Amino acid sequence: MNNLLKIENLTVELKRDKQINRIINNISFDLKENSCLGIVGESGSGKSMTCKAIMGLLDQSFHVQGEAHFNGRSLLSMNKEDLRRVRGKEIGMILQNPMTAFNPLYTIGNQIIETLREHVSISKKEALTIAINTLEKMKLKNPQNLLEKYPHQLSGGMLQRVMIGIAIALKPKLIIADEPTTALDSITQFEVINELINVRKHFNTSIIIISHDLGVISKLADHVLVLNGGQMVEYGELKNIFTNPQHEHTKYLIHTKIAMMKRYHQVLNRGYIEESKINATGS
Repeated sequence: MNNLLKIENLTVELKRDKQINRIINNISFDLKENSCLGIVGESGSGKSMTCKAIMGLLDQSFHVQGEAHFNGRSLLSMNKEDLRRVRGKEIGMILQNPMTAFNPLYTIGNQIIETLREHVSISKKEALTIAINTLEKMKLKNPQNLLEKYPHQLSGGMLQRVMIGIAIALKPKLIIADEPTTALDSITQFEVINELINVRKHFNTSIIIISHDLGVISKLADHVLVLNGGQMVEYGELKNIFTNPQHEHTKYLIHTKIAMMKRYHQVLNRGYIEESKINATGS
């Protein structure tokens, strides 16, 4: 299986007030065709920064070094116009904050249709049909009515589903999903995860999923990259890292997740017992 994305010694420095701070330090990983990489770590570990650097989404305050080859082409040496063409059609982006991903001056329908037509040679009518079908797949009610609304009229969770739908509709070779389920309720999270699994299955789409939720990572990823303070502390197959973590920080993340789940089940069981006692007394 060929490498779709190859990252070598990715380093990001922030230049501010004549000071240089290294934010990402020599990160390397591969992503093969039809595979999924999970990037995990605590807030500020460099998860989102890594993907923004790869996609050229950082401003001039940042200096990016290293290599990032996508499908044999160097992303870091592309000009802005070529990189813009790659983003969307070949690499779909699902950003962390859906509230800032849409232009507040245009309706949701206008933005979906224009995005589709910018990357695919289709008519406005065809784009409208795809837009409606996309919103239906994302379990959004009354899609025709929703297309006429502006971003501020939708909740964060609804905007997140719209953004995911757009990325999936373009059938890219790679989807980079930055905390795609954070703003969603548990039922919708399940549906979105299944939709990403289906996209990978039917279109051989590779996925990079960034998440602090190890449960989401375990459902989607084949390999895992663990970051801490901008450093790569562990990288390998998911089953090996989750069952036999080598680095102390990875052990901490996994043990914290296990402790949270135990606490969650304890609270549930306690609530069930108390409810049973009340019902027994009432009867």
